[in-house]
Amino acid sequence: MRPPGFSTDEKTTLLTFLDYLRESVAAKLAGLTEEQAREPRVPSGTSLLWLVKHLTAVEFDWFAWAYAGVDAPFRNYRLQPTAEETVESVLAAYREAVRHSNEIVRACVDLDRPGVRSVRENERPPSLRWVLVHMVEETARHAGHADILRELTDGAVGR
Repeated sequence: MRPPGFSTDEKTTLLTFLDYLRESVAAKLAGLTEEQAREPRVPSGTSLLWLVKHLTAVEFDWFAWAYAGVDAPFRNYRLQPTAEETVESVLAAYREAVRHSNEIVRACVDLDRPGVRSVRENERPPSLRWVLVHMVEETARHAGHADILRELTDGAVGR
C-alpha cells in the first residue's frame, strides 16, 4: 500500500494514510513466533500482540461505538492477550475492526457531521474528520512503538 496522490480528496487521503499505517503495524507481527509476539520488550509490559489488541479496541471505540453508535464488542476489551489468542486471531480481529471502520467512513458523506456519542466524558461527539485525524495520529504513534518493539525482538527494522 502506498500513500495517496497529491490531488486526492480529503476523505480518501485520510483513509489511505490510515490504512498505510494500519498495515505497517500488522506487518510487524509477520514472521514472529507466538512467544515473540507476546513477550513484553519494555518496562511498561507492552508487547506487539498487546499493541495490536489495543489498536483493535481503539478502532471500535472511535468509529463504531462513538461515531456510528454501535454497541461495539470491544468496548470493555481485555488488552492482555489470553492463552487462547494467537497472532493469527488477533490480526484477524484487527483487520475486522479496520474493515468495519472503513465501512463507516465510506458511508459518511459529510466529514463535519458529529458522531453519536463521545469517548470522552462531558464532551460533544467529534466529527468524522476529527476521528480520522485522531486515528492517523494514534496509529502512527503506535506504529513507531511497534517498530521499536520489533527491533528489540529480533533486530528487524523498516516497514
